Amino acid sequence: MSRAFIKESDEQLSADELPERPPSEHPNYVTPRGLEQLHVRQQQLQHEHAQLAEQDDPLLRQRKLETERDLRYYNAQIARATVVDPAGQPHNEVRFGAAVIIRDEQGARHEFHIVGDDEADIISGCISWASPLGKALIGAAVGDRVTWQRPAGTVEVEIVDIGYPPAVAGT
Repeated sequence: MSRAFIKESDEQLSADELPERPPSEHPNYVTPRGLEQLHVRQQQLQHEHAQLAEQDDPLLRQRKLETERDLRYYNAQIARATVVDPAGQPHNEVRFGAAVIIRDEQGARHEFHIVGDDEADIISGCISWASPLGKALIGAAVGDRVTWQRPAGTVEVEIVDIGYPPAVAGT
């Protein structure tokens, strides 16, 4: 019988049944700030795990499993992190750690920071170097036009400015 037709409570789930958080297939480049954020999250999860371990409540079993899984993920991300200091990047082209101002086809300006996967947060303008826009921008210089392959269609953007802030804003 298919597992989809078997009803089990959360208490009956085993650790093997909780899906792991898959790491990215590409290198885990991080800014110094990004590595700091990984360590902070790791410490938060260690603290939460210790608190949950003290409680013998079957209703918390799922949360314990999730915390253990997330802790494994962050431990692995830290272990495979390659820190890239933006200060060491060539300032005349877009590289990892850059703050890039682009102009879209309608003339609107947008600023993005090129960061690692775990640092990416589109609300604060931080995009992964491995995202479609990140890949399009890497290697470009001021004045260059690049094509951004989006799910909604391609857009051509112009690089207006490139900077390398000491710490990525908003993260």
